[in-house]
Amino acid sequence: MDDDARAAAPAPSAATGSRVRVNQYGYEPGARKRATLVCDAVAPVAWEARSSMGAVVASGSTTVLGADATAGLHVHRVDFSTVDEAGIYALEADGERSAFFVIREGLYAPLMTDALAYFYLARSGTEIEASIVGDDYARAAGHVSNATGRDTNKGDLNVACQPAEESVTVYGEPWTADYRLDVAGGWYDAGDHGKYVVNGGIAVAQLLGLWERALRVGGAAVDALGDGSLPLPEHGDGVPDVLNEARWELDFLMSMMVPAGEALEGMVHHKVHDYGWTGLPMLPADDPRERYLHRPSTAATLNVAATAAQGARLWEPYDREYAGVLLAAATTAWNAALAHPELYAPQADGANGGGPYDDDDVSDEFYWAAAELFLTTGESEYADFLASSPVHSADSFPVQGFSWDQLDGIAKIQLATVDSALPDRADIAHQVVAGARAIAAIQAQQAFGQALPADGYVWASNAQILNNIVVLGAGYDLSGDESLLAAARESMDYLLGRNALDLSYITGYGTRYVQNQHSRWFAHQADASLPHPPAGSVAGGPNADVATWDEAITALYPGKDCAPQLAYVDDIYSWSTNEITINWNSALAAATAFLAFPEARVTL
Repeated sequence: MDDDARAAAPAPSAATGSRVRVNQYGYEPGARKRATLVCDAVAPVAWEARSSMGAVVASGSTTVLGADATAGLHVHRVDFSTVDEAGIYALEADGERSAFFVIREGLYAPLMTDALAYFYLARSGTEIEASIVGDDYARAAGHVSNATGRDTNKGDLNVACQPAEESVTVYGEPWTADYRLDVAGGWYDAGDHGKYVVNGGIAVAQLLGLWERALRVGGAAVDALGDGSLPLPEHGDGVPDVLNEARWELDFLMSMMVPAGEALEGMVHHKVHDYGWTGLPMLPADDPRERYLHRPSTAATLNVAATAAQGARLWEPYDREYAGVLLAAATTAWNAALAHPELYAPQADGANGGGPYDDDDVSDEFYWAAAELFLTTGESEYADFLASSPVHSADSFPVQGFSWDQLDGIAKIQLATVDSALPDRADIAHQVVAGARAIAAIQAQQAFGQALPADGYVWASNAQILNNIVVLGAGYDLSGDESLLAAARESMDYLLGRNALDLSYITGYGTRYVQNQHSRWFAHQADASLPHPPAGSVAGGPNADVATWDEAITALYPGKDCAPQLAYVDDIYSWSTNEITINWNSALAAATAFLAFPEARVTL
């Protein structure tokens, strides 16, 4: 976006702006263009679209939609799709004027770039360089011994396993090991200092998938992700920037593997994080707490098997040796998971310094890992595993959206869109298209245009919408069904301001946008010397399960009495509605990459 479009927006609260809710960032020529009017009238009302100079360019009457339970509002729809000329516009209806928005080509490529630029700023174990990101976002390397000699924490260079006395409470049995690992690097997961393999897995898979899809599109899509496209220190090495960013996490994921000769050789530690919660704000280099490796899990191990296998084939043209390392790690992890198929991360391991990321159904992770290993090697072992899995014929596309703990949807998108000799590839493609059409049917029923059903306002509802856009995109790639592209575009309208709060959930994009997401270092609200989250950071979004211990949101709604879309506050302390995470930003990057380059038709 232009610098003036990133000017500081007023801090949002429960109050809203205009009753005419639009995509505050803009619409593309040729796209369906809709807005939502909050209005109690039971009959249609007149609307006008005006240019920035005040000229009326279109007019009509609203469609009355009635009460929308997700927003707790009576609403009308405005369809101004006939307005197609590039320019700046606003809508007027019922005595209200919307925010100004643009109509122009190429809206989503800059947003994709900003969404991806977030990952360099999330890197652990390395200095974030002012020459790359500017003084506001520069910081010292986190969780390594620092150059000043302060050494305020032991860092991630030599991390011990959880003590046995703690693991009895967590796992119901003692677990520890006497080795230590160097797990410096990778991305910080969210607003804390933890690094979680299962969240890193889906995030890095979506970045790798961006490149794999760009190769099908070619041209501008490849250029937008190539060497020199992102603010990174690795420029000039001839490797696409998105692959270099993914490597930063892939190397960390492999470092979390149990060493050879140990009892759980080849398995992968579930996570590494502080012993006890740190306060806020807290720069990573200032974190004083001890950090531990948590017990390996089957889910984490399969995440490494899948992502390393995917990374191996994409890195092959650029670094054959590294591709070999990745494939070796993938096969080691796969075999370890087969040997230990039910080692689950418990919910109890989420009360002391980091989230649990508990998951006791890893059939989807097994399917995903087998899919990526098959696509890379073509070996019948993996094809046979896929065919025999109950996941193979199951519905893998819930209309509420997939997430880090339900990954068979990603696996099937890969199986359908990546060239291979899979015998029933066409059947998998039909599943993807059917899933996309089911999501589009839900989207068509929503007064604010979002691809999310009424029961979908869970923790990270915005990410669920973004992942549904990814499914819509894959369905469009496979079918050419224009209704799927339209549903994907209209769902982004919700995220960019056409919602119950008249608020863009993406920092720097729109007129009223979030800027106080839960973070210990993008923490301007808590410490004026620190920056707001960077442009292109997506907030988790409304969470109808208003947690009683998130005091920021419960203070706003003490009785939990609010419509689902209203259960959000742009406050740094609202971790249940306003966190930022790598796997939500990877979903934003994947969704906007599709919208920016919707030309990746797949021929089976």
